[in-house]
Amino acid sequence: MMTQLTLGFSPCPNDTFMFYPLVHGLVDTCGLAYRERLEDVETLNQLALSGELDVSKVSYHALGHIRDNYALLRSGSALGRGCGPLLVADDKIDPAELRGKTIAVPGRYTTAKLLLRLFDPSLDNFIIMPFNEIMDAVLSGNVDAGLIIHESRFTYHGFGLHKLLDLGEWWEGETGLPIPLGGIVARRSLGAKTIASIERALRTGVEYARSHPDEASRYIGEHAQEMSQEVCAAHIGLYVNDFSTELGDEGVRAITCLLQRAEQAGIIPASAAPLFMTR
Repeated sequence: MMTQLTLGFSPCPNDTFMFYPLVHGLVDTCGLAYRERLEDVETLNQLALSGELDVSKVSYHALGHIRDNYALLRSGSALGRGCGPLLVADDKIDPAELRGKTIAVPGRYTTAKLLLRLFDPSLDNFIIMPFNEIMDAVLSGNVDAGLIIHESRFTYHGFGLHKLLDLGEWWEGETGLPIPLGGIVARRSLGAKTIASIERALRTGVEYARSHPDEASRYIGEHAQEMSQEVCAAHIGLYVNDFSTELGDEGVRAITCLLQRAEQAGIIPASAAPLFMTR
């Protein structure tokens, strides 16, 4: 009988695209079975913080709070260039003018919120809401600005909103590194052997998805709901890349840099746990 693990990931196209082969048995699962749980990324962050999932997608900000209990996997990450969160408002203003004003953010433990705090610690009047409600909150005047992620990057122009800041551009200019947004973690208590099997199966699944890009289209569409096929394709093209297959040295440097800066700023606790449990 196969060992069954809980597997959390978001309904966003990049996640459903990458995980489709694994959860549908299209690749060798290395003797493991997965019970999928699809939730928005902040819910996944909270579930990992409470230790409820065996394997999960989490924000790299959340990883900073769970490193003692979860190890990072080298496949499945959302990390790259030109894909950072955007700060938007209904008027073109300098971000410094937002000090003391309300900013909607897509979750307490999202990397978007972490990056904004690193950019300017004085921007600290946050209102937390689901990412898909942020643009409406800005347009209605319920908040002064919003930090948008996911498909909102491709649609905010159509709402008449103005980009005040691209946190990806800022991060790349500051560090020269790609921006780490989210990664896949596994519970350390599973042990190094099981985690190595999960990592191997996940990488095989990502490689399969990238080699057969059309096979998951129905599954992606079922979960993307209001997203057009064009936006889904753009979303996958932006967030699924070589770093998703294998973080590599540059990806590891980017994640380490982000966590070190967050530690130095007092945003996440220090941890002596190694980032990975394999190799």
